[in-house]
Amino acid sequence: MRALRNLLDQLEPQFQKGGRFEKFYTAFEAIDTFLYSPGDISRGSVHIRDHIDLKRTMWTVVLALMPCYFMAVWNTGYQANLALASAGATGIEGWRGSLMALLGAGYDPGSFVDNLLHGLVWFAPVWIVTHMAGGFWEGLFATVRGHEINEGFLVTGSLIPLILPPTIPLWQVAIGTSFGVVIGKEIFGGTGRNFMNPALTARAFLYFAYPAQISGNAVWVAVDGYTRATPLGIAAEGGMEAVKASGYSFFDAAMGLIPGSMGETSAVACLIGAVFLLFTGIASWRVMLSTLVASMGLATLFWVVGSETNPMFSMGPLWHLVTGGLAFGIVFMTTDPVSSAMTRRGQFYYGALIGVMVILVRVINPAFPEGIMLAILFGNVMAPAIDKFVLMAHNKRRRLRYVQ
Repeated sequence: MRALRNLLDQLEPQFQKGGRFEKFYTAFEAIDTFLYSPGDISRGSVHIRDHIDLKRTMWTVVLALMPCYFMAVWNTGYQANLALASAGATGIEGWRGSLMALLGAGYDPGSFVDNLLHGLVWFAPVWIVTHMAGGFWEGLFATVRGHEINEGFLVTGSLIPLILPPTIPLWQVAIGTSFGVVIGKEIFGGTGRNFMNPALTARAFLYFAYPAQISGNAVWVAVDGYTRATPLGIAAEGGMEAVKASGYSFFDAAMGLIPGSMGETSAVACLIGAVFLLFTGIASWRVMLSTLVASMGLATLFWVVGSETNPMFSMGPLWHLVTGGLAFGIVFMTTDPVSSAMTRRGQFYYGALIGVMVILVRVINPAFPEGIMLAILFGNVMAPAIDKFVLMAHNKRRRLRYVQ
């Protein structure tokens, strides 16, 4: 590693201002700081010394996502192999089938390795295209603006593949990622200035632009021509009785052994990530707690009240938590420090607003069984107003104390 460090130091003058490759400094700097900590550090007494910085914060979130990544790969292959086994098929066609043959993998749903490899040939291309498209736009805007490439896309690029179905066309992944990065972040100034979560902005664009490829019953299992609804979709049509009749158990839903967006199905994986983020102090426990309490409270109210005409009223609060993207959204989306509320009291209001909105969308509007995406984007839009009113109320209390 010392030789690599020396090589980078020798090449650096060529990329600095006045050097032969100064136009490519942002790319060189991104590689350098990815491999090593910055060489220029603050030594004055006026600076706050801390082990945490933007890069370490981003990497901490990525590490917290690893259980979801594992389930995204394994469960995608597991669901596909189950479908192939039920149809009596021996494999898949196209370049993915050729890749499976090259890897020497089979299609046995009882084989851990077969499920892992089969899921990998679907998940890995989505991950690669996401980072290629996002990396291109990050590098282009950094070059035009003349600043270094920051680590903001590290988390966005890690989240986007997890919130997409396995069958989504790769060209749509590139377009959606481009929209999320450019329209959702860069035009507002880049990392730290976006008012909406870029990953959810990308998914919202894909949902409304290409609904056939990101909704319905044919997109959740990576087998052509095979349809299987998610538990939320089944509950919206026939209630919890229909969910149980379809063979879904609470254990399967909690572990993530159900169809859905690749990285959102496992509430257990999300829980592991939540513990890690809270232990490291990266995520706000106020946002997590208020979102959880508000969503579970309203879901319980609807469950107790019941309805003879709306089957979603029969879904209990814990079922809401382990199906769809609620758990994933609570842990990794609502806690985005840029697009969420900044004030401590405002974070409680912000989380409660999202928790109420997601259950309202799911239950009151069963035509749209998943509501976490719209709820969080609505919360992002309202976050500045929430902070403003919290600060206004705080200042008013201070003025009253001063007068008294």
